[in-house]
Amino acid sequence: MLGPPGAGKGTQARIMSDALKVPHISTGDILREALKNQTELGKRAQAYMEAGTLVPDELVDAIVAERLARKDCDRGFILDGYPRTIPQAECLQALLSKDGTRILTIAVKVDDGVLIGRLSSRWTCPKCGKMFNANLDPDKAAGQCDECHTALVQRKDDNAGVIAERLQVYHKTTRPLIQHYQGQTAYVEVNGDRPVDEISRSIMNIVASYL
Repeated sequence: MLGPPGAGKGTQARIMSDALKVPHISTGDILREALKNQTELGKRAQAYMEAGTLVPDELVDAIVAERLARKDCDRGFILDGYPRTIPQAECLQALLSKDGTRILTIAVKVDDGVLIGRLSSRWTCPKCGKMFNANLDPDKAAGQCDECHTALVQRKDDNAGVIAERLQVYHKTTRPLIQHYQGQTAYVEVNGDRPVDEISRSIMNIVASYL
């Protein structure tokens, strides 16, 4: 899954994971957990994440390689937030080429103005990772998660200044990945400025055609 911060990749990846019965692997969630637990990886990644910049490739590559080696990935998996750079894509391709795993790249497209509004109003469950939006669902924002009943928090990287920096980093560093995948593997784009269920139907139709 490709797309800028706040495009809805995580939401769609979770829906796909439930429908296809394959794991949803979010590198952002893994890194935030490492930060919370103050593991060696978390400590190294903390400064980058709080500044809204990308964690170096070698840190992310290592954690993804370990995750993909687990048994639950044998039938497939959904990557959310990885790869973000061409070197990461090359590392992933090297991992997958060993067993002939194919890659389908789905890019969720949303304008920057919409993204800034979404992210600055976003609240996250620190336990299960589910997200809520203060504009779309004000009764839940700043309240409790409707799944695990944990108090919601607003992440440090969801303020306007950091959001702008994250989008700049995305446009400069990550978008060239689109051209890479357009030439290397199956690549499709979906409009992410629509209701969640409409986006999900579009994505599942694409996946069904690919499979």
